[in-house]
Amino acid sequence: QVLPVESGGGLVQAGGSLRLSCAASGGSFRTWIMGWFRQAPGKEREFVAAIRWSDKHTDYSDTAKGRFTIAGDNAKNSVHLQMNSLEPADTAVYFCVARTSWTPAPIATISYDSWGQGTQVTVSS
Repeated sequence: QVLPVESGGGLVQAGGSLRLSCAASGGSFRTWIMGWFRQAPGKEREFVAAIRWSDKHTDYSDTAKGRFTIAGDNAKNSVHLQMNSLEPADTAVYFCVARTSWTPAPIATISYDSWGQGTQVTVSS
């Protein structure tokens, strides 16, 4: 199991951009997939984006498509999320996730056994 640690959250005005970063430590373990989920107050945790290292395949939620970009470095077990055109509805705690083996459901919460502590993103109107 690896331990993801996020950085880069903060306060931004609507229309602005933020870049979240995550590094997963865990000795000799190499992640198979890494991604991001978010949870807004009073709402369930939801999938945002994920990247599969074997072929660099990416998945995005409908709300993230066209605005967010996930990329990273498999050798370093690191991933970042570039978020553009942010909206107040994007306000949430963002969690970095990782998994060291294959999963058929990269957008499902239960697919990930390693979660970071979360970083707050607040978008003001």
